[in-house]
Amino acid sequence: MQITLRVWRQAGPTTAGSMVSYDVTGVSPEMSFLEMLDVLNERLINEGKLPIAFDHDCREGICGTCGLMINGVAHGPAKATTTCQLHMRSFRNGDVITVEPWRAAAFPVLADLVVDRRALDRIIASGGFISANTGGAPDGNAIPVAKPDSDSAMDAAACIGCGACVAACPNGSASLFTAAKVTHLGFLPQGQAERYRRALSMVQQMDIEHFGSCTLYGECMEACPKEISIDTITRMNGDFLRATAQPPVKEAASAGI
Repeated sequence: MQITLRVWRQAGPTTAGSMVSYDVTGVSPEMSFLEMLDVLNERLINEGKLPIAFDHDCREGICGTCGLMINGVAHGPAKATTTCQLHMRSFRNGDVITVEPWRAAAFPVLADLVVDRRALDRIIASGGFISANTGGAPDGNAIPVAKPDSDSAMDAAACIGCGACVAACPNGSASLFTAAKVTHLGFLPQGQAERYRRALSMVQQMDIEHFGSCTLYGECMEACPKEISIDTITRMNGDFLRATAQPPVKEAASAGI
């Protein structure tokens, strides 16, 4: 295969960027998209040019670092697939492919296709910890969990924090990511003690990080490589509203609540 790549090149966060075209030959349909970028980078290095900077780690669809906008779609044309799992057989010989970084106010570009996604880490950190007794591991059946609840918790916990939901959202919202993190603990007994405080803290942190508001376009769910449902956003909103309606902790304690 032979393809033409239009890649966003930007030397650093304070410099202007632009699209640069590259002709890439000898592309195997069995290559992953990142392997194709590796081949191009080897050529650029041999030519004495700077390689294209892009994030990657596990290359198994687990870590969530490989996020790219490919032809305007987060992670590319294949559904439920991360960029590292996308193969070149998804494209045709002679295709022109446009590759860009995540575009969101909360994700500043660091270099080329690499963005700063630490805002997602700060949202997670704001949620604190769960309350769990220390000591030996309890018996697996010591705390009964209803099957629908455990299934919903596991579905939400599948979120890998790649940020595709933010990149795909017209508002640049992180609501699907935040809702997944709120929901997977909120469904389990161990997460109940801090359930509402966690939702309040994480939603507030999301606003601090300058993510946009959610208007339920649904693009986030379509772009999510783990197919997290926007139903989690409804649950997060419910927990957030209940948290804001409750009296502060000191008032609740004095009222015997």
